[in-house]
Amino acid sequence: MAVGVDDYSSESDVIIIPSALDFVSQDEMLTPLGRLDKYAASENVFNRQMVARSLLDTLREVCGEERDCIAVLERISRLADDSEPTVRAELMEQVPHIALFCQENRPSIPYAFSKYLLPIVVRYLADQNNQVRKTSQAALLALLEQELIERLDVETKVCPVLIDLTAPDSNDDVKTEAVAIMCKMAPMVGKDITERLILPRFCEMCCDCRMFHVRKVCAANFGDICSVVGQQATEEMLLPRFFQLCSDNVWGVRKACAECFMAVSCATCQEIRRTKLSALFINLISDPSRWVRQAAFQSLGPFISTFANPSSSGQCFKDESKSSEDKDRIRDDGVVQEEQSRPEDAPSDLSAPHSSARLDGTLEGCAAETPGDSAGDMRVPADSSLLCTLSSESPQEAASDAESGKKHDNNSKSASRPDVGTSSPEPTPLDQEMFNSFHFWRTPLPQIDLDKELQQDPGERPSPERTGDAPAAPVPGSPSITMATRKELEEMIENLEPHMDDPDVKAQVEVLSAALRASTLDAHDEAGGAEQRSELQDDAVGAGGELPNCSISEDTSEPLVIAAEENMEATPDYIHGGADVGPGGGGGFSSDEERRPKVQDVVPQALLDQYLSMTDPSRAQTVDTEIAKHCAYSLPGVALTLGRQNWHCLRETYETLASDMQWKVRRTLAFSIHELAVILGDQLTAADLVPIFNGFLKDLDEVRIGVLKHLHDFLKLLHIDKRREYLYQLQEFLVTDNSRNWRFRAELAEQLILLLELYSPRDVYDYLRPIALNLCADKVSSVRWISYKLVSEMVKKLHMATPPTFGVELINELVENFGRCPKWSGRQAFVFVCQTVIEDDCLPMDQFAVHLMPHLLTLANDRVPNVRVLLAKTLRQTLLEKEYFLASASCHQEAVEQTIMALQMDRDSDVKYFASIHPSSTKLSEDAMSTASSTY
Repeated sequence: MAVGVDDYSSESDVIIIPSALDFVSQDEMLTPLGRLDKYAASENVFNRQMVARSLLDTLREVCGEERDCIAVLERISRLADDSEPTVRAELMEQVPHIALFCQENRPSIPYAFSKYLLPIVVRYLADQNNQVRKTSQAALLALLEQELIERLDVETKVCPVLIDLTAPDSNDDVKTEAVAIMCKMAPMVGKDITERLILPRFCEMCCDCRMFHVRKVCAANFGDICSVVGQQATEEMLLPRFFQLCSDNVWGVRKACAECFMAVSCATCQEIRRTKLSALFINLISDPSRWVRQAAFQSLGPFISTFANPSSSGQCFKDESKSSEDKDRIRDDGVVQEEQSRPEDAPSDLSAPHSSARLDGTLEGCAAETPGDSAGDMRVPADSSLLCTLSSESPQEAASDAESGKKHDNNSKSASRPDVGTSSPEPTPLDQEMFNSFHFWRTPLPQIDLDKELQQDPGERPSPERTGDAPAAPVPGSPSITMATRKELEEMIENLEPHMDDPDVKAQVEVLSAALRASTLDAHDEAGGAEQRSELQDDAVGAGGELPNCSISEDTSEPLVIAAEENMEATPDYIHGGADVGPGGGGGFSSDEERRPKVQDVVPQALLDQYLSMTDPSRAQTVDTEIAKHCAYSLPGVALTLGRQNWHCLRETYETLASDMQWKVRRTLAFSIHELAVILGDQLTAADLVPIFNGFLKDLDEVRIGVLKHLHDFLKLLHIDKRREYLYQLQEFLVTDNSRNWRFRAELAEQLILLLELYSPRDVYDYLRPIALNLCADKVSSVRWISYKLVSEMVKKLHMATPPTFGVELINELVENFGRCPKWSGRQAFVFVCQTVIEDDCLPMDQFAVHLMPHLLTLANDRVPNVRVLLAKTLRQTLLEKEYFLASASCHQEAVEQTIMALQMDRDSDVKYFASIHPSSTKLSEDAMSTASSTY
């Protein structure tokens, strides 16, 4: 036994099995720098990682001594050379925190970050290990965001390294990451550094022919760069690169361009936005890649919103003084002018410049098409011929006006008539029927009798003054234009036939084929119809200004080109007002308003046409299944851009979206209908939005919540009579698809508080009061809390009315239904309502003391402690704080004090506590209050 004891207690055994406390005591004996050196030199990787994590703590321990701080920073520099990537990555994660510490202790360690830490961050940007590079990139951006890097260091230490990393001979991955860092840091370093140091290399990277990854990064961040450098640099240096990226042979690059298109557009002037970027965007929308088209359609609405003019949005864009002339002209046509005579409608003499501008923009856009797009190549000569036609007519009309001296208003109207017939934003019903691509080509050609239309039109509008305008469009130009158009259509069809697999291309070919057949028929009918046209002109008085016989050949050739151009851009026919797509079966021919062509002069018409096509069911199959949702999301922005005078362009699309089968689309509209109502004004809201609003009220809860959240915002825009109609429907919000959807009822209570100001005391009492009392008894406490506020505000409004009869009746109902409720939760709700009334001064204290306080004090004898606890809190911390009970020695004050004394002697400890404590004694009272309040 003794031998065993000696062996167990031998010296060698003590050395082999030391206590763990020995190591702790050894580390505690070391200085912070000693511990740092000990573990930094360890061969164990985990020890070195621990050193990297503890650097900030070490600095805090030695921050009092500048020399020790410098010593720690020097050891950081040595640790940065560690061969283990995980150690370097761990170190880099700590650098932003260490830099912030150095900034806060700058007097002790001046220039510490610039000298010791920044070189490590910059060096790690080119590290061989991917994790280390990613960590250093994140650290650099964090340092720039917190403004911990001096401006001089950015120019001399950061930017030169990034420029070197993006050199042609740099590693591919490093180059891509460096470009991304340059783009992300541009907004942080400002315009000056970006324009001098980053922009030149960025432009070079946009043309990197070897790596599409680099070009894709440039495209994805193009908008950020444009927003930093401003308009001049964007238009002079960046736009040419952007055009190249949009025609890149890699679809990912083009998709990135589509996604940032709005930001690029915001950095350019209106002219470039209209003439160049619009055509470029049309190319992206018709891109062969579905992913590019998808991104382009998602950006279409935001891009259109960049055309908004703050000074004219929602205002009339054109001269209102001419509207009476339009009314007279429309009345002479024998057409109902109710919709056409709106003050925001454009006068005819202003339509030609807008149409010319829009046509010029289209031509420039077509010239920007990529060489590989055969359809785009063929579109240019067609538009050129059309432009020649317009430009040849306009000088003659101007000369005719000059010769006549514009003696009569009718002369000016007739002079502008041919322009209206070509591509005017607002043609008359006759022009629409003749020159609208849908109306003209949708009906079988043998059934179209143009001569009959011409015969009817002059007969309806005899105007002797218009005979002098006959030479405005000479007859000899007609056959040559028709032949040229026919040849161009044949070439377009030939180029498109190899791509018939695409539904959009197939639709284009079908329309072009119909146009070609029609032009052939026109050529054969030219000689045979000449005599008949002459007779029509002789019979009709003043028919010279009404599109002379050249209109049958020349003006019918122009719609062919227009239709070809529209369909080359994959624009559905129904865009021009002829399709029956409205909810409830509202057809496109039901009224003259619906037959108005959807044209305007705010944005390029091609962009608007593409936006309107987003509701086409074929788009969901060929582009994106959620394209309708994207259309609905951006519709308020598009409506604001176009202005209320152009709402007719969007009305049908909005109705189509409102009846979409996807509830997410309808939900999106429901959440924004109040914004659209502000844009459109009260008249258009009542006519077009109220029916849709009513439909949303009966929709799914997911849709109804959008309407409910902005119920007050929408109803306040309506006329008082229209607003009162919704009083009967408010009760329906209490019924939900899921009874557990308590947030719906809570939102209803919030909205009812706002609605109190919109209705009279009688309406509040008759319609809103029952809903409020119902919500006060809700099963969910959050709903009840809001309802107490609702009832107190209702008491305030009704009491202020003259006479306050409704207020007294409401108070009596509260006392009867809640103050004397057999359930303790109802009696507690009564105390809560009284507390809210006192806190918000909803009643004068003398009126409160008469109508509510006697019933409140009787609850001091309630058998449920929770009611007495809340009563004690209300009396002690709310009621006695009012000046009325502090200054006056009345019977009411005496009754309150007696009740409080009785509660202080209550058998329940919580009741005693709240009855005894001073209202603002300690935080403990607040905690106890919250505990007591949550017990019910």
